[in-house]
Amino acid sequence: MTETSTITAAGVTAVADPEEVVTKAVTKFVTVPGLDGRLALITLDNGFDHTKPSTFGPGGLASLDAALDEAFAGDPAAIAVTGKPFVFAVGADLTGVVKVEGREQALAIGRLGHAVFRRLRDSSVPTFAFVNGAAMGGGLEIALHCHYRTVSSNAAAISLPECFLGLVPGWGGTQLLPNLIGPDKAVTVVLENALNQNKMLKPKQAKELGIFDELFDSADYLEQSLLWAARVASGAVTPERPEIDRGAGWDAALARGRAIVDGKTRGAAPGPYKALELLELARENDLDRGFAAEDEALADLLMTDELRAGLYSFNLVQKRAKRPVGAPDKSLARPVTKVGVVGAGLMAGQMALLFARRLHVPVVLTDIDQARLDKGVGYVHDEVDKLLGKGRVSPDEANRLKALVTGSLDKAAFADADFVIEAVFEDLAVKQQVFAELEEHVSAECVLATNTSSLSITEMASKLAHPERVVGFHFFNPVAVMPLLEIVRADRTDDATLATAFATGKQLKKSSVLVKDAPSFVVNRLLTRFMGEVLRSVDEGTPFEVADKATEPLGLPMSPLILLQLVGPAVALHVSETMHAAFPDRFAVSENMKAFVAAGKKAVWQWDARGNQTVDPEVAALWKLGDTPLTGEQVKTRALEALAEEIKLMLDEGVVAEAQDIDLCMILGAGWPFWLGGITPYLDRSGISEKVTGSRFLAPGVASVPA
Repeated sequence: MTETSTITAAGVTAVADPEEVVTKAVTKFVTVPGLDGRLALITLDNGFDHTKPSTFGPGGLASLDAALDEAFAGDPAAIAVTGKPFVFAVGADLTGVVKVEGREQALAIGRLGHAVFRRLRDSSVPTFAFVNGAAMGGGLEIALHCHYRTVSSNAAAISLPECFLGLVPGWGGTQLLPNLIGPDKAVTVVLENALNQNKMLKPKQAKELGIFDELFDSADYLEQSLLWAARVASGAVTPERPEIDRGAGWDAALARGRAIVDGKTRGAAPGPYKALELLELARENDLDRGFAAEDEALADLLMTDELRAGLYSFNLVQKRAKRPVGAPDKSLARPVTKVGVVGAGLMAGQMALLFARRLHVPVVLTDIDQARLDKGVGYVHDEVDKLLGKGRVSPDEANRLKALVTGSLDKAAFADADFVIEAVFEDLAVKQQVFAELEEHVSAECVLATNTSSLSITEMASKLAHPERVVGFHFFNPVAVMPLLEIVRADRTDDATLATAFATGKQLKKSSVLVKDAPSFVVNRLLTRFMGEVLRSVDEGTPFEVADKATEPLGLPMSPLILLQLVGPAVALHVSETMHAAFPDRFAVSENMKAFVAAGKKAVWQWDARGNQTVDPEVAALWKLGDTPLTGEQVKTRALEALAEEIKLMLDEGVVAEAQDIDLCMILGAGWPFWLGGITPYLDRSGISEKVTGSRFLAPGVASVPA
C-alpha cells in the first residue's frame, strides 16, 4: 500500500486504498403511491458509464454505510438499493484486493463488507434491491442481504463468480443463497456456473431459481419496482419462500457440488473446496457463525498464491486482452464491407457464420465443387436455424444471416471483398496456390488471412505480388466459443493489414494477441511440446493410465490423451511433424503415433455402458512400449520442465512481447485455469522456472503473495 490511512464503517476499520474508484451511494427520499411514508432510495454510482461497473472497496463500503445512516435517520417506510443505468454493482474492487499485504488486512475487508451489508438484512423496515443491471459477486450479495429483490428484464451478468477466480462469495453469498433458494440451486450458482467458465444467469433464469421475487420489463422497471415494493411493505403482497430441506436434500446437494469441484479442479484450487465447507455450514442458518467463517475463509484465500494467480489471470483477460500489446494504431485499419472464405468445411462454416453475425456484412464461401459448397452453406443455414430455435436470434435476423452467407465456385466473387480468409488443407503448397489464385481477383488492399495452426505465414506469402497484405488469423475450435485469436505478423505484413486484422478481431468479439511468425505460434507450440513429453513417457513404457493422470494436480480442463482425442490424432501428428522439422532436438515424432494414425484410430480410451474407462485393446496391441516406465510425478515434472524451457525460448525469440501474453493465450486458447495464472505463475511458484531457466518468468508478487 502506498499509504496506511484507514476507513471505519459500521464499526469496522480497514486499510484505505488511495487509488480506489469509490462507488458513491446517494440517498433520495421518494413518495410512492400506496406506501404509508417515504421510501429511501439509495443509488450506487462510481461516476462512470456502464463500461466501468461499480465496485466496492473500503471507500465504497463507507459511502454505503453513510447512505444507510441518512436513510434510517429519515424514518423511512422502506429502503431500496439500485444502481446506475445498466449496472447494479459487480462486487469487490479486485484492483484493491491484490494490494492486500497481510492476513489481518484481508480479514478486515471481509468484516467490513459483512458489517455494512448486514445493516440491510437487520433493518426493522423492509429493504429492497432493485437490480437494474449487472450484479456480480458482492453486488449480488448486497441484493441477497435485502429482504426482497426485483430484477430488470435487460439486466446482464448475474452471478457469483468468486470460485472461478479462486475465492469464495465472502460477503454473505454462501450463507444467504442456500437459505433463500435451497442448497442444490445454490450449488449451481456458487460452484457449477462459476467453474463452467463463469457462466452468467439471465434475469429470467435468476427469477426461476428464486433469487429474485419479481421480474419487470426494463421500459418502466424502476416505476414497477417502487409500486411493487409499496404493496409488499403495506402487506398487500407477500413473496413466497420455499421450504428448505436441511437433511437428505442438503447432503445430496453437497455431494453434487463436490463431484463438480473434483471434476473441474482435481483438487488444484482451494477456493471451491472452501465454498463447499461454507455451504455445509449454511445448513445451520446461523448467520453470526456463517459470516465469521466467510471472513476467515476470505482471509485465508487472499493470502494464497492460487488466488493471486487467479486475480492476475482476471486482469489479463479484462485488461491486457482489450489492449493488445504491439497492435498498430487503430486509425490505420481499413473498413471491411465484405468477407470471403476459401473452403467450405466445418471450420470454414464456423468462421463464415461468425463473420456474418458480428460484422453484418456479406460472406461468400468457395470450394472446389458444388457438393462441398452446398454442404458448407447448408451448415451455416442449419446453425442459424438452431440459433432461432434457441431464441438467440429473431426470425428477421435469421433470415438476414442466411441471406448474407452465400457460395460461389468462382473466386471472382471476391473481387469486391476487403478481407478473405483461407481454411483449406494444412499444406503449404496448397495454401500458396490458393493465395496466388486469390491475388488474381482481389484488390491490392484486400487483406489475405490464413487460419493455419502451424505453417509459416512468411513462406505462404513469399510468392505473391503483395505479400504485405497477408496475415495469420488463427481461430480456435469451436470458433464461436473460444475467445482467443492469434494474429500473426509475417516478415512483410504491413501496419495497415495488421491494424485491419486487429479491428476485425475486435468486431468478432475475440481477444487478439500479436504473435511473431514462428512454428505453431503460441498455444499449439506449447501444447505439442507438453503432449509430446507425455506420449514419450508412454513410448518408454509408462502405462497409459499413469501418463494420462500425471497432470491431474494442475486441474487442467482435460487430460493429455483426452485432448489428443479432441484435437484429432492426425492433426496432432501433423503438428508434431511440423515442429520436429523446425526444432528436431525438442520435438520428436512418435513412431507409435504414426502407427496409431495409420490404423485410423481416433482415441486411446474406450468406455463401457457404465462409463468405465479402459485402453482400447487394438491401441494397446499396436503401441510398442519400452522398458523404462516413469511414475506419474516424473511424467508431470518432465512435461512442466519442457514447458518452462519452451516458454523461455519463445520469449527469447520474441514470439510474443512478454510472459503475460503466453499466459493469456493459454487461458483463452487452451482453457487453462485461472488459478494456474495460465502457466508461468505456476512454474514460478513450483520452482520449475528457476530450475530450468535460472530465473522466474514474473517478478515476485505479480501473480503471487508478496514476500
